[in-house]
Amino acid sequence: MKQNLKRRERNYPLRSELKTVIKKSLLMAKEGKTEDLQKFLSHAYSVIDTAVKKKLIHSNNAAHKKSRLARELASIGKSEKKAVVKEEKVEKKEEKVEERNEEVAE
Repeated sequence: MKQNLKRRERNYPLRSELKTVIKKSLLMAKEGKTEDLQKFLSHAYSVIDTAVKKKLIHSNNAAHKKSRLARELASIGKSEKKAVVKEEKVEKKEEKVEERNEEVAE
């Protein structure tokens, strides 16, 4: 029981940091902070790797967490590109409508 208490005290800060880092990363992804998230990912990966090294989580679990964070980062880029493409399509449609209106007016 004494060993259990010591190990819990030793592991708790790292486990807490692991959870906090993942939550912060996902929050950045939701807010669309691409640059901040890219800078923060190296720290997040480091914390995850440290947790594996200390045997707090399994290596497959760590791979899953890293993959999830990378997917979130990629989805931000895709959503930004989709928004730009969508704006361009809307602009083209508006131009076509204006051209048709001018032709009809003539």
